[in-house]
Amino acid sequence: MALTGLLLLELGLYASSFVCGIVAAASITIVQGDFGGLCMLYGHVKYNASLSVIGVQSSSPTSLCYFVSAISVLVSVVCFSLSLFWLYNFCIEGVVRRERMWMNLIMAMCGIFLFFLLVTGCMLKIGRDSLCTSVTQTVPNVTRCEESQTRKWVSPLQGQWFYNRLHRAETAVWVNFFFWLIIGVLGIVQRRQDRGTKVIAGGYGGPVGGLFGEPGVTAAETEPIFNSPPRLQ
Repeated sequence: MALTGLLLLELGLYASSFVCGIVAAASITIVQGDFGGLCMLYGHVKYNASLSVIGVQSSSPTSLCYFVSAISVLVSVVCFSLSLFWLYNFCIEGVVRRERMWMNLIMAMCGIFLFFLLVTGCMLKIGRDSLCTSVTQTVPNVTRCEESQTRKWVSPLQGQWFYNRLHRAETAVWVNFFFWLIIGVLGIVQRRQDRGTKVIAGGYGGPVGGLFGEPGVTAAETEPIFNSPPRLQ
């Protein structure tokens, strides 16, 4: 199968998905580092009125943030590998052949990634909202979560830009989910196109004109046998 417009679009989606995965993983890792390794998804804060500083009351297990980062990194690695694979085949051979088994593998992988990206996006959304609810209810004179980024946090915590980074990570995951949804649709379209353009093979599933699937035997060679002229009476 030649490198068509659909495959070019798919390669572009792989590259975009790679970037989204890196952005999501980096954002979560930076926030976790700013809070001393604590995972602040679903976390709660406390406020010291005498010092006017914000501290951490409770946090989630670090494995939660590791899971979000691992899914994003895994998607990025797969997208990078697929992009290199198709580009290598096209540059070396000049033609990209996509077997049915390979298409089935891509569709299965697409379904798996969509499921985990959906779970990851929901975790980021609900976890960030839970943290922001705790911030707005605990810190005085703060009605929006992003306003707490300008407030002072207990050392060595660095709460600057935590909301923006969590929001960036969530956005990257949902955009990545949308990209893989398009990749799945492109896979279905390409499979239908392959079925529509499939020719009737000769023999038992061989190429056109082949006898019993043998590529070396053509229709011209078998015509004297199967379509012999009528005998003269």
